[in-house]
Amino acid sequence: MARLLVTGGAGFIGSNFVHHVIENTDHTVTVLDKLTYAGNRASLAGLPEDRVELVVGDVADAPLVNDLFSRHDAVVHYAAESHNDNSLDNPHPFLKTNVIGTYTLLEAARQHDVRLHHISTDEVYGDLELDDPQRFTETTPYNPSSPYSSTKAASDLLVRAWVRSFGVRATISNCSNNYGPYQHIEKFIPRQITNVIRGIRPKLYGAGQNVRDWIHADDHSSAVLTILDRGVIGETYLIGADGEENNRDVVETILELMGKDRSEYDLVTDRAGHDLRYAIDSTRLRRELGWEPAFTSFREGLESTIAWYRENEDWWAGAKDGVEAFYASKGQ
Repeated sequence: MARLLVTGGAGFIGSNFVHHVIENTDHTVTVLDKLTYAGNRASLAGLPEDRVELVVGDVADAPLVNDLFSRHDAVVHYAAESHNDNSLDNPHPFLKTNVIGTYTLLEAARQHDVRLHHISTDEVYGDLELDDPQRFTETTPYNPSSPYSSTKAASDLLVRAWVRSFGVRATISNCSNNYGPYQHIEKFIPRQITNVIRGIRPKLYGAGQNVRDWIHADDHSSAVLTILDRGVIGETYLIGADGEENNRDVVETILELMGKDRSEYDLVTDRAGHDLRYAIDSTRLRRELGWEPAFTSFREGLESTIAWYRENEDWWAGAKDGVEAFYASKGQ
């Protein structure tokens, strides 16, 4: 797989994957990204021009997608509208990118017989009770609760159907919440980090008891590359690093690591339909494909993430005022 096409490769987890591929393989990478607000050319800065090409375009643009598929050996599909708050405000872009975009890629994969790996989320499974000992597995029934997670669930089902009906060579991975460099500051962890840097008190939805299963983007990238290389066609793999933390503890740890009192945050209006708990069981990925995460300490991963945002203020500063104005208008 010398020639990889990465959709959404200028976004958060997509750009981290591109960096990982360049650092750990001899592959060349073409990035297809629409460069909406969540895509950033600067996230690809410094990568070798002879190995990385950026094509600005839409995954729902069938002629463009067909042309790119004809020139690549494998495709990793990260491109997605992915912010729950935005999906509640306007679901339409989520339908176009997450459903129609994935359909467009599947038809191109079918036509050109190109290996495809589809990136999904644990949010398609709905949520778990806070005291439930269970975790999501590959056989957990889908139960999405937002326009975002429902469109991702739809895209997963399309992939499964195209594998079974048309023999498309595809795999799926559902990952827990990512954190790390290059994440847009509308998201929970970078928003709180950049708030502290700017002297703004962090904001916590509701009572802050909602639990997420955190994984560093580098570990997600290594898992995807493992699945691309060794995954069984038609199978789904769950990616997680046993990183369950509730939102209150995350905010308080960020404050502590940044030299502030752990109580210096504000409670704000909760998100509509806010899922309680996500938890991933990645046993299959580890047992069958031999993958293990490198970041086994969430605290250490958070420390390195804080350092990145401190050292790269030019990357995020231009968007900060607009993000905070948006949340202020919603009482958040």
